[in-house]
Amino acid sequence: MLYPLLTRPHTVQPIWGGSRLAAWLNVPQPRPERLGEVWLVYDTNEVSNGPLAGRTLADLTREYGAALVGTRTMVRYGADLPLLAKFIDAADRLSIQVHPDDAYAHSREAATGFHGKTEAWYILEAAPGADVVYGPATPSSRAEFAAAIESGTLETLLHRLPVRAGDTVFVPAGTIHAINAGIVLFEIQQKSDLTYRVYDYGRRDARSGQPRELHIEKSLDVADYTPAAHGVVPPRTLAPGRELLVACDFFALERWQLSAAFTGTTDPGTFEIHTLIDGAAELASAGGVVPLQHGDAVVLPAALGEYVLQPIDGTLVVLRATVPDLERDYGINLPRQAPPATP
Repeated sequence: MLYPLLTRPHTVQPIWGGSRLAAWLNVPQPRPERLGEVWLVYDTNEVSNGPLAGRTLADLTREYGAALVGTRTMVRYGADLPLLAKFIDAADRLSIQVHPDDAYAHSREAATGFHGKTEAWYILEAAPGADVVYGPATPSSRAEFAAAIESGTLETLLHRLPVRAGDTVFVPAGTIHAINAGIVLFEIQQKSDLTYRVYDYGRRDARSGQPRELHIEKSLDVADYTPAAHGVVPPRTLAPGRELLVACDFFALERWQLSAAFTGTTDPGTFEIHTLIDGAAELASAGGVVPLQHGDAVVLPAALGEYVLQPIDGTLVVLRATVPDLERDYGINLPRQAPPATP
C-alpha cells in the first residue's frame, strides 16, 4: 500500500551558495560552507520513511504507475515523476541562463531523459534591494544578443526585476534569467536539469580552476528575445487560507495557511508535493501518521485518498504542487501545448 513519502534530499554546493538555507533547515554541524540547492523531491531521491525506504521515486513510479503519480500524469508523461521541487540559497548571483522547452529538450537533448524547464520561484527571503534578471529590457534579437555576449555587455540588454519575500516569479522556458545575491527561494519546475549558461561574470570552477562552461549556441537557439510577460504573479484567493500562486500546463503551486486541522482528498489524476515553509504538522492518512517540520517535503500518492493536516503549536504554511487540470481546478481554459498561463 502506498502512503505519504518522505525523501532524502539531494544537496548541491555551487560557488554561489550561501549559509542561510543550512541554518533555516537546521542542518547538523559541520554545515556545508556553500549550500546552494536542496533538491527535496526528484525522481532519483530515495524514500526515507516506511516499508519503501531506500527505493527511489523513479523506481516506485515504474512499479505503481498511476497509483503514485496519477492518471492525468500517466497520460501526459507515462511512468515518470515530472516535477522537481527544491530550495535555493543565492549568496552570490547565479549565472545568466536560459532553459529549453519540451520540443527542444525532447529532440536535441533526448539522451538526458529530461523535459523542458519551465519553473516558478516563491521568494522566502530577500535582502533589501534584491532583484532577479528577467528577460530582455526591450525587444531584441539573436544577433544583438550574440554581439553583446561577445563584447561582454549582455547585462545592459537585460531587465532587473525587484523581488521581496512572499513574491512568486513565473519563469517559462526560453526566459533569460538569473537569481541574484541575497535571495532564498522555493522552486517548482519540470523534471529537468537542462541549464544553458549565457554569461557567468568570468567565474572559474572551484575544483578545476577553469572558466565555467558556457552554452552560447544552445542559449541563442532557445532564448525568447521579447521582454518577459509575467514577472511577479499576484496570488489569487481560492478559499480562506488557500491561494493559487501560479498555474501552467506543467504544474500548479498553491499556498495554504492553516491554523486548524485541514481534511483533504487527493485527486486520482495527480500526485501532490506538500512543502512546509513555516510551522510543524502531523499528516494522518490510512498509511499512518507522518510528523513534519518546516523545510520538509512530502509526496502524497494520487491513490492516497483522504488525509488530515494538523498544525502543531500555531499556524502552518504549506506550498502544495500538483500536475493540474487547469480548467477544472482553476477555470483556466488553456489548450495543451499552448504557452503557460498564470492566475
